[in-house]
Amino acid sequence: MAEIDKSEKITINIGLVDLGQIDLLVDEGFYANRTDFIRTAIRRQLETRATAVDDTVARRTLTLGSQHLGRRELEELRDAGKTVPLRVLGLATIADDVTPELALATISVVEVLGAFRAPRAVKAALASRTT
Repeated sequence: MAEIDKSEKITINIGLVDLGQIDLLVDEGFYANRTDFIRTAIRRQLETRATAVDDTVARRTLTLGSQHLGRRELEELRDAGKTVPLRVLGLATIADDVTPELALATISVVEVLGAFRAPRAVKAALASRTT
């Protein structure tokens, strides 16, 4: 699989006064640009909730970071009569050569907090198992 982009683009709406204050801080050199300000603000907020995140990851048995499921791994699970939950906080990917049938036979549940990248047909097949 090619190098996976480790970020996701999001769009937010922000009040004009807040935006003006951000621009002022950028103009004054506190931040390189709006994106730098927003990333810094998000990281600081996540730091204040780090314990809650860690506790929830453990309680919900989430993989923290990234998890990739490939065709060979899923075929081995299918042949052994086993299934796997796909529970990730971060990035979950399913290889492009995984068929919808193979995914349905081996992936019991999909819970992704972050980004889920998989072939469109596989995502559609797993839709009823996605929480």
